[in-house]
Amino acid sequence: MSGRATAKAWHPGARRRLTLRAYGWSYPLSVRAAVVTCLLVVAALAVGVVSLGSGDYPLSPAEVVRTLTGEGGAAGQFVIMRLRLPRLLTALGVGAALAVGGAVLQTVTRNALGSPDIIGLDRGAATGALIGILVLGGGSWAVSGSAMAGGALALVAIYLLAFRGGLRGARFVLVGVCVAAMLGAVNAYLITRANLWAANQAATWLVGSVAGSRWAHVAAIWAACAVVLPVLAALASRLRLLEMGDEVATGLGVRVERTRLVALVCGVGLTCVAIATAGPILFVALTAPQLARRLTGAAGPPVWASAAMGALLMAVSDLAAQRLFGVAQLPTGVVTGAIGGGYLLWMLGRKRVTAA
Repeated sequence: MSGRATAKAWHPGARRRLTLRAYGWSYPLSVRAAVVTCLLVVAALAVGVVSLGSGDYPLSPAEVVRTLTGEGGAAGQFVIMRLRLPRLLTALGVGAALAVGGAVLQTVTRNALGSPDIIGLDRGAATGALIGILVLGGGSWAVSGSAMAGGALALVAIYLLAFRGGLRGARFVLVGVCVAAMLGAVNAYLITRANLWAANQAATWLVGSVAGSRWAHVAAIWAACAVVLPVLAALASRLRLLEMGDEVATGLGVRVERTRLVALVCGVGLTCVAIATAGPILFVALTAPQLARRLTGAAGPPVWASAAMGALLMAVSDLAAQRLFGVAQLPTGVVTGAIGGGYLLWMLGRKRVTAA
């Protein structure tokens, strides 16, 4: 195969797909998923332009674009490049990372509730961060490192407790819920034993927010996305087979436990970096992959569509948190919690009605 990329139709008459080929590498791409992903990216960018232009120093969309291209005034350059753009880019990256992490975990567990904020990974990261804040008294980077370590240890504990000659999705979710409950008790104990100032700092972190984001946060979250997202996209076809059951996947040549473990490490790694960057933002990991599946009609984990949907949800939620409540800006996690909680109630009610 030459180095030139090619594309050809796949399964005409069924769901339209393209197969992209370059340098001996091929990737099947759903036309519908590609269109949906592009539209979600455009929507996220549009919301981003509105977010960059709103605030005490308002700018029109044209002025925002001129400022981003280096043609704006000094005041606009300072407001956007120093204050607003790092927050927006952090929100987009955190949303994408959480959504893809949720998509991977939901696929591995074959359960729509198998997301990081349900099975306890965010509680584990929160425990690590609380230890960093309340016990170790570390700075922002020490807290971030503690949060990542806490999330990783929570995954190891859940995996070992749920593994019985193989990993079953229902057991994994139930064990995760139990671990989350215990870690929630630990977190409450740590906060009650802290002094007032430290407890307020910890409570603020636990809500989740991208306020005060700096370019270092942008670099961290987008570097993680750049490394992990292509790996998960390459695993998407095998993860799609895993959703058909372990026996079927094994019969089709998939190394089930190896694929599942690699996917878990990648998904949880993204999740932990996102939580370490912005705190435990609720329900993005649960909601975004399900919305992406509904829009794309994907049979497996829609990695790129989930990332775009998560970025859009975070951008909308952060804009709402900043502008909808007057001078009192809310943490982003409050808005995502309200959106995700409503979606969860709708999903459970729809399942109940369907079952009836």
